[in-house]
Amino acid sequence: MSARTGPVGVGIIGAGVIAAQYLDQLTTYPDVEVRAVGDLRPAAAAARAQEYGVASHGPVETVLDDPGIEIVVNLTIPAAHFEVSSQILEAGKHIWSEKPLTTTREDASALLALARERDLRVGGAPDTVLGAGVQSALRALSEGTIGEPRSALAQFRSAGPESWHPSPDFLFQRGAGPLYDMGPYYLTSLVLAYGPVASVSAVGSQAAPSRIIGSGPRAGESFTVEVPTRVDGLLRFASGASATVQFSFDEAIDRPHVLELTGSLGTLALPDPNQFSGPTRSARRGAATWSEQEPDGPVGGRGLGTLEMARALRAGRPHRLTGDLAAHVLDIMISLDEATAADGSIQLTSTVTAPEQLPVDFDPLAATL
Repeated sequence: MSARTGPVGVGIIGAGVIAAQYLDQLTTYPDVEVRAVGDLRPAAAAARAQEYGVASHGPVETVLDDPGIEIVVNLTIPAAHFEVSSQILEAGKHIWSEKPLTTTREDASALLALARERDLRVGGAPDTVLGAGVQSALRALSEGTIGEPRSALAQFRSAGPESWHPSPDFLFQRGAGPLYDMGPYYLTSLVLAYGPVASVSAVGSQAAPSRIIGSGPRAGESFTVEVPTRVDGLLRFASGASATVQFSFDEAIDRPHVLELTGSLGTLALPDPNQFSGPTRSARRGAATWSEQEPDGPVGGRGLGTLEMARALRAGRPHRLTGDLAAHVLDIMISLDEATAADGSIQLTSTVTAPEQLPVDFDPLAATL
């Protein structure tokens, strides 16, 4: 059990676009108290804090120096995740990190080692996998709806974020691209379903060396693309199951997401893993049509994983979306990235135990502490 009682103090570092989605939820959960917003740009932190009624704001130190903050949500750009998360641990606080956990395996290992040394927790996005949509599908899988798991298909295919994001450059830099930006939603779901990945192979391509911002104050500005904008991969799980994955920013128009699990008896079609809800479709072999199951459980929004971690902290139990899980997903992505330039498959060195499913009656709006 945690030595402290009552709501868990939370701070936010990074006041960008994604911060609004977290604050929309975290400021409504009775079991957490958002105490401060920090950013390298204090004016941005002030604007975001005032928008959500958060009392304290300022530079990053505003969050790190607050003794009432126990969990810090790291919403900085991927390239800054390791440095900022290390500062959070050095300040004696637990981390919830946006994806990816870091941009290298070495940094992920160092971060987790520092957390163990300080007896602190690391949690990592995406927490959409705790939503009713994916969790209901995982329950159907564990109940034997499709029999013994055999294979999976995951596809994210879009025209890219530069048409709507006002500052999309970082999404095309090292540590980003469709693999690192969207891959975590699909790959985390697959690991929760089938367990750890043992090896991968992949090919990658880039549609154009530069792109043009389509909206906002920088509309019309060109920027350089540093990463593959399409990755096609094959995963082999330690269980023996396999998956075909495709992540693309190169489509002419956005295409429907696909996340399907196939077993000895049939197939499960999961809802969009970048959303917290949505129905699951299933079909047994020989069926003429799909059966549809409405989701059951908490919907929530970004911040659900932080809340689950906070409740686990108070209860003295492990939280579900651990740093080890985020590091394994990072290892999968880096391995896929490496495989695009290699002739053959990449053997993974990490492994992880998938967490238990979130209880159906988990209520984000309940005051349980």
